[in-house]
Amino acid sequence: MIQVSKITSAIICCLFMLGGMQQACAQESENSGAMTDTVITHSKDGIFSSTASYTFQVNSTFKNTEAGKVSYIVTTEAGKKVKSDSVKVKIAGHGSGSYDFDVAGLKPGFYKINFMVDVADYNDTLRKAFGIKPELISSQYSKPADFESFWHDARLELDKVKPEYKVTEIPDTAKNDKRRVFEVEMKSIDGMVVRGFLTEPINNNKKKKFAVLLGLPGYQVTLGPMVGNDPDVAIFTLNIRGSGYSRDVINVRREDYIVLNLEDKRKYILRGAIMDCVRAVDFIYSRPELRHDNIIAAGGSLGGFLAIATSGVDKRINFCSAANPILSDIRNLVNEVDWPFIDIRKYVNTRPGLTMDKVLDNLDYYDAKNFATDIECPTLVGMGMVDNIAPPNTVYTLYNGIRAPRHLIVFRDLGHEIGRKYVVYEGRWMRDTFALF
Repeated sequence: MIQVSKITSAIICCLFMLGGMQQACAQESENSGAMTDTVITHSKDGIFSSTASYTFQVNSTFKNTEAGKVSYIVTTEAGKKVKSDSVKVKIAGHGSGSYDFDVAGLKPGFYKINFMVDVADYNDTLRKAFGIKPELISSQYSKPADFESFWHDARLELDKVKPEYKVTEIPDTAKNDKRRVFEVEMKSIDGMVVRGFLTEPINNNKKKKFAVLLGLPGYQVTLGPMVGNDPDVAIFTLNIRGSGYSRDVINVRREDYIVLNLEDKRKYILRGAIMDCVRAVDFIYSRPELRHDNIIAAGGSLGGFLAIATSGVDKRINFCSAANPILSDIRNLVNEVDWPFIDIRKYVNTRPGLTMDKVLDNLDYYDAKNFATDIECPTLVGMGMVDNIAPPNTVYTLYNGIRAPRHLIVFRDLGHEIGRKYVVYEGRWMRDTFALF
């Protein structure tokens, strides 16, 4: 409204060059200027043991004093207001203000906090998030009693499908990168053909065996060959069914993928996708030049989910790296995020007899937190504090369930992404775990 008012005032000044109007415009121009504001979080990762502490700073270049208020509102991840406060302020011309806020008395969990400044000629909102004792977060929803047997049966079904590996070297790809690149085709559960790319460092030592990074795709992401520059590590990137280069049979719209066959937990698309990842491990085991005791499953978003799920059902994974893993603590996600539940509700409405309760019963078998409790290998997890697809409370629920050696890296001001710190830590921990000295 303030910006519209200024524009309107400027137009009036141009159109009506009369004495009174000229005086009003002159008065407004006399207080011309701007403001900048920032929030200082008194925790490097936004996590506090009890009281969340912030400083809100404002700097003014306006000529005159600006009066109003600075305030904050705290909500749960689901948007429920739990706390608020405000202070009256007077910010002198060409002056500044600094205001401390302590947010106390909150239960363990993650919260969103909006800081607002509202004075005569300026208003703004800055958004942050914080956690209180997240190590105490747990879900009130348990995994299905037959969760492990459900996935054991899926493994047995996969084992009955002959993989029929087809490995084709792609020529002229290693001239500059010092790598050999192969396209891989293989059959997975349901007889579905899936594809990937294996890149291996060129090495004159015929007995050399490479550790393997199994790269898993984000949602509807196409993965081509990943070259890398580590002479000790081969990289196998997988395109799960219905994604990237594995769309021969399943080729649906982006919004339809996550709901495909959701009414039947044994036919749901992610059952096959997870088994595709297990088949990728089978392929790694079929290669004599690859180390079968040095396999890292890594991915972000859906790839992070797949890394967690594969590591939970396949103990041949030796190191798991999951950045911003989605679909954790699904029943609590329903009221916290838009996606994928906008698409899921649309799907339910088109299937007579299908209910949201039935869908959630099926999705219990695909909840990342339920796979996490079965992981036995070292696990690295990364999350953005303001992620609106994989909210931090759901990621922490997953993380708290991991009983193997684990490490979490929090990016205080990032959303559905991670920073370079994560990649560096992942590489160093992988080399330590695999004794690649």
